[in-house]
Amino acid sequence: MVMNGPIPQAVTDEITALCRRLRLRYIREQSPDVLLTAKAQRWDPAETLRVLLQAEAEGRNRSTIEHHRKAARFPAGKTFDAWQAERSSVPVPTQNALQSLEWVDRHENLVICGPSGTGKSHLCEALGQSAVDHGRNVRWFNIEDLGALVRSHRIDDTITKALKPVLRADLIIVDDIGLLPVSSDAAEGLYRLIDAAYENTSVAVSSNLHPSGFDQLMDETIASPLVDRLLHHAHVIVTQGESIRLEDALNGKGVEPLTK
Repeated sequence: MVMNGPIPQAVTDEITALCRRLRLRYIREQSPDVLLTAKAQRWDPAETLRVLLQAEAEGRNRSTIEHHRKAARFPAGKTFDAWQAERSSVPVPTQNALQSLEWVDRHENLVICGPSGTGKSHLCEALGQSAVDHGRNVRWFNIEDLGALVRSHRIDDTITKALKPVLRADLIIVDDIGLLPVSSDAAEGLYRLIDAAYENTSVAVSSNLHPSGFDQLMDETIASPLVDRLLHHAHVIVTQGESIRLEDALNGKGVEPLTK
């Protein structure tokens, strides 16, 4: 049955009230326009219901993705939209395989190591952003974040409990290992994370050093078991070449030209 005449205000008010009660935010927001369109185009009632339910589902999906993106705490908002695959020393087939995220579903790790400025952090963050877009939970840390976590839970020895919500993520990213000296707390935090995530959660790390050289950054008694667990199910990618940032700077691409 198709309604004739305008939709009574009492009906629209009741729809709004019911949507609030049932927490159907996106149906509430879009129902006025959808109902007008449905009336004008003489939609079947089932089609109207389908469109409204689809709006709710899509709205909730967008909201969930945004929530996961904020929870990940990405540092710079770098995605594959700004990634220039041809400028990376990582082979394009390897880039494509990483973007499939199949390794995340298999709980495998990723190690990207190489000189500064060769795109390690950008690639890690872009992979993390893509994982969020595809429904995965991601957490981002730098090495000193882990040190601070250890220090804040040392007094009552609750670091294991503090890591539990982190380990619910599908992918944990630790950026820039070896860029600065690693404190003993940070080394402990990294070990605890790698150990707890072993074979259960994917961990991606970027580093100026290959993991075989981590004993230069921390005590060997921590470095050895850490690297053993990190590399057991890991894809190791070594970047090469000059700094992309430096190249851009020398070519005048790092800033907008000054106006006279």
